[in-house]
Amino acid sequence: MKLNGNIAAFAKLIEYEKRSETFAPGNSHDSGPSREWSGVTFALGDSRLACRIDHIHEILPIPASTPVPGAKPWIIGLANVRGSLMTVVDLLWFLTGVRSAVTQRSRLLATQLNKVPIGLMIDEVFGQRHFLDSDAVSTRLPENSSLRGIVNKQHRFGAETWQELDLDQLFNTAEFLNGAAG
Repeated sequence: MKLNGNIAAFAKLIEYEKRSETFAPGNSHDSGPSREWSGVTFALGDSRLACRIDHIHEILPIPASTPVPGAKPWIIGLANVRGSLMTVVDLLWFLTGVRSAVTQRSRLLATQLNKVPIGLMIDEVFGQRHFLDSDAVSTRLPENSSLRGIVNKQHRFGAETWQELDLDQLFNTAEFLNGAAG
């Protein structure tokens, strides 16, 4: 008898494990509250941006890098980060043509493009913030904005407005994918 009770208890534990694997905080399968996501908030030039934290592996100080011959100027170079080569990209320079001023507050958002480490140089990290998809409104950017096509939503918190940077859209632009100087 005791053996059957142990098997039933073990089966219940397996059921709980399977249910927990499909659970995501803030994600409702009912038509209840909208999805919540965590974002890294940061400055890039005059813009206050946020991107989904699940795209960012870590935030690093700007490492020394070696220039890559034949690369576009916004590709700063390759950096050795704990034994792995990471491509360092000046995101402001890529978007606007204006080189970022590297300060003590400058950071790299370490992410991946096609499983290859890439570091996006930004001006300053403000921290982490939680966002609700239901709070997002469409961004109306000027025609000449360098963020058009990669920022489509914004979130407002009191006097603060955070533009939601879509890294997937950025990484799928032909210009970003073709870092070779032409």
